[in-house]
Amino acid sequence: MATKTILLDIGGTFIKRSDGRQFPARSGESKGDISDAIRKAIGPLRSVGGVGIAIPGPFDYKRGVFLMKHKYASVYGESFRTLAKLPASIEVKYHHDVNALLLGAIKLLNLTDKSVALVTLGTGLGFGYAIDGQVQYAPDGSPAMSLWNMQAPGGGILEDELSAKGICNAYTNATGEPSRSSLAVARMAYSGNPDAIEVYGRIGRRLGEVLSPILKELGISTLLMGGQISKSLSLMSGSMQNELPGVEIHPVPETAVFVGLASLFDDNTNNQE
Repeated sequence: MATKTILLDIGGTFIKRSDGRQFPARSGESKGDISDAIRKAIGPLRSVGGVGIAIPGPFDYKRGVFLMKHKYASVYGESFRTLAKLPASIEVKYHHDVNALLLGAIKLLNLTDKSVALVTLGTGLGFGYAIDGQVQYAPDGSPAMSLWNMQAPGGGILEDELSAKGICNAYTNATGEPSRSSLAVARMAYSGNPDAIEVYGRIGRRLGEVLSPILKELGISTLLMGGQISKSLSLMSGSMQNELPGVEIHPVPETAVFVGLASLFDDNTNNQE
């Protein structure tokens, strides 16, 4: 019987499958609710030979154990395999979501011989890089370098500025008006709102300032942008480019994280869902 591989991208609000389906999985829920969400996302186990998981850290990528305290706290120390009720016969592979996205982007964009960096902008700030097409890892399987917890000039950490929260705070500081979401600010910017345009321009400029010395040190001239906020890259790319002369900036293809996960399995003849 032919086997198939299930590929999942686990976020703080949804679990996404490579077939395009999304399953609610709120990271603040109980252990039972999270277990149910994972099992629904995987679906029936008949003919399933493998499961690939992209998930942010902290996470034990060798043993498949949740180590997050800021989200999925109710399953801290729990085994993914146990929560998903997966038998030992099913192969499970885990990868940091940023590294999985970078693996897939390198393949899809034919960057296998290039040194590239990836920034993900969303509810958090992610960063990964590859040298001569080889993704660089920390000993625990996470990206080799982190930006999110860098000290920010005004206090706090860089993720406070370069994230959805940072965009909303910047808009409120500029206008005195609360913003419902970073997407709302982006829509206002595309509609010509000067304050919203300035907020996204400032985000791009700040990101470029941070990345400039890092990319120079690593010898990287190709920058990939992923995450929900990066879907509004056109609002940021001009100010970023001013800080990163000579650097090519490209969006990451939508399917990259699943292409990266699929590459972890030796048997590429399996169907992937």
